[in-house]
Amino acid sequence: MLDIKFVRENPEIVKQNIRNKFQDEKLPLVDEVLELDVKNRAIKQEVEGLRAERNKLSKQIGVLMGQGKKDEAEEVKKQVSANADRVTALSEEEKDVEERIRKIMMTIPNIIDPSVPIGRDDSENVEVERFGEPVVPDFEIPYHTEIMERFNGIDLESARRVAGNGFYYLMGDIARLHSAVISYARDFMIDRGFTYCVPPFMIRSDVVTGVMSFAEMDAMMYKIEGEDLYLIGTSEHSMIGKFIDTINKEEDLPYTLTSYSPCFRKEKGAHGIEERGVYRIHQFEKQEMIVVCKPEESKMWFDKLWQNTVDLFRSLDIPVRTLECCSGDLADLKVKSVDVEAWSPRQKKYFEVGSCSNLGDAQARRLRIRVAGPNGKYFAHTLNNTVVAPPRMLIAFLENNLNADGSVNIPKVLQPYMGGKTVIK
Repeated sequence: MLDIKFVRENPEIVKQNIRNKFQDEKLPLVDEVLELDVKNRAIKQEVEGLRAERNKLSKQIGVLMGQGKKDEAEEVKKQVSANADRVTALSEEEKDVEERIRKIMMTIPNIIDPSVPIGRDDSENVEVERFGEPVVPDFEIPYHTEIMERFNGIDLESARRVAGNGFYYLMGDIARLHSAVISYARDFMIDRGFTYCVPPFMIRSDVVTGVMSFAEMDAMMYKIEGEDLYLIGTSEHSMIGKFIDTINKEEDLPYTLTSYSPCFRKEKGAHGIEERGVYRIHQFEKQEMIVVCKPEESKMWFDKLWQNTVDLFRSLDIPVRTLECCSGDLADLKVKSVDVEAWSPRQKKYFEVGSCSNLGDAQARRLRIRVAGPNGKYFAHTLNNTVVAPPRMLIAFLENNLNADGSVNIPKVLQPYMGGKTVIK
C-alpha cells in the first residue's frame, strides 16, 4: 500500500505505474482518492477549528457566569452545543471518508522497481540465468504420477473419495522422500543462518488483507465458516503477520526466518494436462523463508533469497533457471519478483518451483510493522521466497533422478534423511 502523501505529490508516477501493469481500469482511482484526500483534510481542519472555538467559548462561559450574565452565558452554551453536534457529525463523515481512502489505497498497486521489464503477462517474463546443464535422457520419462505409482507411492483415487479432486495420499518411499526433502530444506536454511519456525496455520482477516491484495485473497484463501480465520496459502502469511502492530529496534534487524507449514489454496480455474497429479493441488507442504529488514538492505536480501533456492536445487542435481517477472505478472503488492524454474526432462522445458518477492514497505504499511531508528520511526521492508514445495519438487526430483530401469537415485545430501539409501527401486 502506498503512502497517500506519495500519491498526492506524484499522481502521474502512480498512474504510469498502473499503465505499466496493464491495469488501466484502476486509473480513475487515483483521482478519486485524491478528491477524498482533499475532503478528508478539509474535515480535519474544520474539526480542529471547531474544537479551538469550543475551548475559547468555554472560557467565555466561565467569565460571563462570574459576572452574573447568565442569559449571555446560556447563549454561548447553545453555541458550544451546536459546535459539539457539528464535530460529532464531521467525525462520522471523517471515518467514512478515511475508510473509502483505505480501500482505494489497498487497490492501487505498489510502485514497481525500475529494473522490472514491462510486459502484459507471464509469457513476457525474462530469463536471467541458468544453473546446471539440462539433460534429456535417451529413454522415455513417464508422467510423474506414473513414476510414483510404480513405487506404490501415490493414491489419487482414494483421495478423491475422501476429499475430492486436488488431494492425494503419498505412500511408502515417495512419502518418505517428500518428508526427507522438507527436513533437508529446513536444515539447509538453518545452516544459512535462518531461524526455524512452525507458525499458526490459520490467520485472521486483518493479517490476510495485510499480506496480499483483495484479488489474491479471493482467488486463494479458504475461510473458516463462522470464524474470523482463514487457512494459510503459504506460511509467509503468518510469518509476516507475526510482526503486526510492532515497533522493532533497528539494531535487531534483519529478522530472517524459515518456516514449515501445510498450505491450502483454492486453485481456481482449469489447467492443462501437465498440471494434473500433484502440480496444482488444494493442500501441500512447503518450506518458506522471509526477511524483515531496513529499506536500504532489501535489494541485497532479495538476491540472497533466490540464490538460496537455486543452491538447494543444485545440491539435489536439478538444473534450474531464474526468470525476472514482468510488470503485468507482478501481484499488486510486489516491487520485484524472480521465479525459480526447474528443468523437466519429460516436457523438455522449465517449470515454476518457487517465487522470490520484494514487497518494499507495502505489507509493513498495511500491518503497521515499524522500525525505531536514530532519526525516528519508519516502515520495514519485507521479502519472501519459497525454499521448496515438495509436490512440485517431487516432479522435478523424480524426472531428473530417474534411471532407465525405473529406479531413482538419491543425491548424497538427501541420503541421511532417507535412512542411508542411495537409490529407491
